[in-house]
Amino acid sequence: MELIDQIMNQISDYVTDPMAVSNCLYIAFQDYSITKKSTELTEYVPDPNDILIKKFLVVKKIKGCTDRTLHYYQKELPRIFERIGKNALDVKVDDIRLWIALRLRDGISATTIGNEKRVLSSFFTWLHGEDIIHKNPMVAIDTIKQKKTQKEAFKDDEVVAMRNQLTTSREKAIFELLLSTGCRVSELVGIKLDEIQEDYSILVHGKGQKDRYVYMNANAKFAYQQYINDRKDNSIWLFPRMISIQSEDFHKGKGMKSWYKNPKLVNEAEHADKGTIEFIVRKWGKKCNVKAYPHKFRRTCATNALRNGMPIEMVSRMLGHQNIGTTQIYLDLNDDQMKMMHERYVR
Repeated sequence: MELIDQIMNQISDYVTDPMAVSNCLYIAFQDYSITKKSTELTEYVPDPNDILIKKFLVVKKIKGCTDRTLHYYQKELPRIFERIGKNALDVKVDDIRLWIALRLRDGISATTIGNEKRVLSSFFTWLHGEDIIHKNPMVAIDTIKQKKTQKEAFKDDEVVAMRNQLTTSREKAIFELLLSTGCRVSELVGIKLDEIQEDYSILVHGKGQKDRYVYMNANAKFAYQQYINDRKDNSIWLFPRMISIQSEDFHKGKGMKSWYKNPKLVNEAEHADKGTIEFIVRKWGKKCNVKAYPHKFRRTCATNALRNGMPIEMVSRMLGHQNIGTTQIYLDLNDDQMKMMHERYVR
């Protein structure tokens, strides 16, 4: 090896037996390949999956997917391919089956895996439609069975308990609008004032950019009007965001609850964050020892509507569901209530 010869020339004056040292070095390096260090810049080769995902996101954006959906695709696809451990173009049916099996083995819920599978299916359907791949591996993947469990709505006494401890017009407006309209929390924070009609109907923007109207009942109308009367700002949003405040006294609670009454504290350019509403709702429940979260208001609205005689088709439309099967999961009806409705409607 040329390198060993160079080393021996350097140390020959300092060792008594250069040949022995040379032999030892040859033996030591016999299983190694030594190459000259290069200082040249290497050409950047982008990840093939990254390129395909970016193209996929552009197509989905053009087709009208919401930013929320695009962000979910952008976050999940790299994670999925990292777990599969292959380039998207090399993925086969067995690779996907193994990935699903490992996720189930690791205790991941069928709901989560089902959501991931839908993301992957959308991606491979696009690849196949663009003739980037000749066969879609997702076609042979069976549907993951998910247990459809009926969720609970708020009991009447729980609604009363939470309503009684509300202290500001803003909290009351959030509470009554969630309960009356059945809105998703993302729809609630996205409401603009000019989308509220004179008859108190509200245009909301649902999943997949599907718009629909929802409606205020008497409690919601009263709470909404009180809240609007307290507002002095010029924000276009029904529930604007609060500006960042550094004052220590403010964060200790002085003026915190009624901040929306002071236009100087209102961030007129942005609406409230989804997480803020979720925090507020959980706080209500904690005070009353009730398990509370925004989606439970949606389920309660649907259940109350059906109990009071609204046809399930209209309940489904009110919630913005594409099929009645999804709506049925929302409903919290016991056997006695089903018997009463049967006696009323089936003659």
